[in-house]
Amino acid sequence: MEHANPMLLEPVETVEILVLMDNFSDVLLSSTEHAVRPPLAPGGNIPATTLLAEHGLSLLITVRGKSATSRLLLDAGYSDVGVPHNLDLLGVDLSDLEALVLSHGHMDHFGALGSVLQRVGEQVPVVAHPAALEGCRYLDRPGAGLARFVDLPPEVVASLGSRLRLSAGPYVSPGRLWATTGEVARETAFEKGMPGALRERDGRMVADSLEDDTAVVVNVGGKGLVVISGCAHAGIVNTVRQARDITGVEKVYALVGGFHLGGATLAEVVDLTVEAIREFAPQVVVPMHCTGRAATQRLEGVFGDAFEVSSVGTMFRL
Repeated sequence: MEHANPMLLEPVETVEILVLMDNFSDVLLSSTEHAVRPPLAPGGNIPATTLLAEHGLSLLITVRGKSATSRLLLDAGYSDVGVPHNLDLLGVDLSDLEALVLSHGHMDHFGALGSVLQRVGEQVPVVAHPAALEGCRYLDRPGAGLARFVDLPPEVVASLGSRLRLSAGPYVSPGRLWATTGEVARETAFEKGMPGALRERDGRMVADSLEDDTAVVVNVGGKGLVVISGCAHAGIVNTVRQARDITGVEKVYALVGGFHLGGATLAEVVDLTVEAIREFAPQVVVPMHCTGRAATQRLEGVFGDAFEVSSVGTMFRL
């Protein structure tokens, strides 16, 4: 397959993904080859408090190259409570972050953004598509009417200031250890975005194509691409295709993140999506957040030992 103007990412040695927030938490899960679970009783004592789960996503990604290491945060969960609580309980310091990436402008991905920014350096860039900050988003629910999403608070947007790195195209980290996909091309016939998504522009209600949807991409040397999505509103298959196109790397090593296949309105595309993912032949598949119960069970059945259960506090080592 020919790739137009591929982006040259440095092949890295490892990628570690710490789940700071996801929809699910299970303290009894066992560690596997790729998943390191948090201890039930650190120091021999079961804590009086526990890691929190919510309908949101936040992933701390550590990319280790041959001569450099880069840490970035993808998203900040739903509430202003969960991610800060989990950071404290896990003893995670964010002061050495290279960047914070906002996968898209939905409230379950920026909830603790203000609190997180207070923990990181003043000049840490915040990478996002321009449309992620526009707000005025709605969901048209059949039989229930419009529901408005919470917008990014104006004070949080103002605090971003010179940190913002807004671009519709891919963002490449300074050391070329990781990149974002940028705006994802919509190519598949079956991935049609988020049903019922609307946004207000110029006083009119229009369909929300979620053009701000983006993912993080890393090239693990000798293994292939690790594609880490927030919600994959553009379609997880389209997202992987975009990752391959911008990097020039065909081989897909791991798919991690939200695949947005939950709910009755997307049930008809689950099998088509799973079969398309099977063609990529990933060695690790970690569905999270908005993937949905039916799709997650289908992925587990298809991928077997390559499938990993996501749970808050888990470290995935790839």
